[in-house]
Amino acid sequence: MKLHRPLLLLPLFLLATVPQAQTKNTRLGFVNVQKVVAAVPGGGPYLDLRRKVDTDLAKRQANIQQLTVKANRTRAKADADALKKAQQSFVTAQKNYQTRLAESFKPIGKRVDSTIAAVAKSNGFGVLFDYEVAASSKLVVYANTAKTDLTPAVLKALKK
Repeated sequence: MKLHRPLLLLPLFLLATVPQAQTKNTRLGFVNVQKVVAAVPGGGPYLDLRRKVDTDLAKRQANIQQLTVKANRTRAKADADALKKAQQSFVTAQKNYQTRLAESFKPIGKRVDSTIAAVAKSNGFGVLFDYEVAASSKLVVYANTAKTDLTPAVLKALKK
C-alpha cells in the first residue's frame, strides 16, 4: 500500500500547481509585419517578390485543384500523370521561392525582428502575432486593436 500512496498524491500535486501557472499575466499583441517591412529601407523589393510568389503559387494551386477534379472524374492515366506533374512542379517552385524569399529578407530581417522585439518588450508584451496571419487564419476571434496593435509604435521606432 505504501507504493501506491505517492501515486495517489501526484494528481493532487499537479492540480495544486496549475492555478499558479495561470496567474502570470502575459500581454498579447499584434503587429502588421507587412507594413513594418514596407517602412524599412529595402523592404519594397522583398514585398514585391512576396506578392509575385503568392500570385504564382495560388495559380499553381488552382490548377492542381482543377486537375484533381478532372483526374477523379475521368480516371484516365494521362490526367493522373498531368496532376502528378503539376504537384511536383508546385513543390519545386515552392522550395525555390522559399530560398529566394529567405535571401531577399536577410538584409532587412534583423532590423525588422529586433525593432519589433524591442518595442514589444518596452511596452510589456510577451507575445506578438502577425496581424494578417492571425486575421486570415481566424486564430483570433476578437482583439481590441486600440490596446493591442503595436504597428504604429514599431513604425515610429524604425524612424529613429
